Amino acid sequence: MRSPTVREPAVAGSFYPSDPMVLRDMVDSLLSRADPPSAITPKALVVPHAGYAYSGPVAATAYALAARMRDTVTRVIVIGPTHRVPVRGIALAGVQAFATPLGMVPVPQAWAEERLSTLATVTISPEVHRQEHSVEVQLPFIQRTLGDVEAVPMLAGDATGYEVADVLDALWGGPETLIIISTDLSHYLPDSAARWTDAATIARIVALDGPIDHEHACGATPLNGLLTVARRHGLKPTVLDARNSSDTAGDPDRVVGYCAIAFEEDHHA
Repeated sequence: MRSPTVREPAVAGSFYPSDPMVLRDMVDSLLSRADPPSAITPKALVVPHAGYAYSGPVAATAYALAARMRDTVTRVIVIGPTHRVPVRGIALAGVQAFATPLGMVPVPQAWAEERLSTLATVTISPEVHRQEHSVEVQLPFIQRTLGDVEAVPMLAGDATGYEVADVLDALWGGPETLIIISTDLSHYLPDSAARWTDAATIARIVALDGPIDHEHACGATPLNGLLTVARRHGLKPTVLDARNSSDTAGDPDRVVGYCAIAFEEDHHA
């Protein structure tokens, strides 16, 4: 029986393994092969959200960096785009936990609602979250790298970058809070065209030059929120990894682009 207080996995067994041991070993193997720069302590990470066979190696590059913050981070804000159910604004799930094959990720729902209570664009919609993968695929990586942290999963629908930025500002916190922006890049271009297109998009992200459109990043709405808040807070971006599905497991004639980018607070600014 489904619990109204727990969001059950929707894409376990398709985007990633449903068997807990297989999933744990797959995530750990991906992390063991990642080699991000050691000198970065990110406030925010841009991470892809495709099936692990496709984007897992790129996601692992970002999460290997997060793993070094395990003793500091206690809360993760995760914002992805909606692929299935449209929503105006940004939707909380209205649950106490998200389940994965690796266990429960607690959600500080009351805390999030209180922090976001003045923002009219924030809604509570379990239905928007029920079948969506963009947040779910981040959670096993979070569990393996950061342990028993709490997470605030959100989905951005019809919203502006400024509206998402206001949400991020409200939940900003200190070193204990890490922000994850879930997005892929271009979709279904031939490999050579995708590399050119994605390189141009990544250059704009690094320049904090938004807004990015949805043809160039399916998670453009949360990404544009990050670019806006990065300008407000003086965050410094560093590209950790950039590939596409033909580098991992896909058809080179129709690829999806992925990137991992860290945003670090400039304490000397």
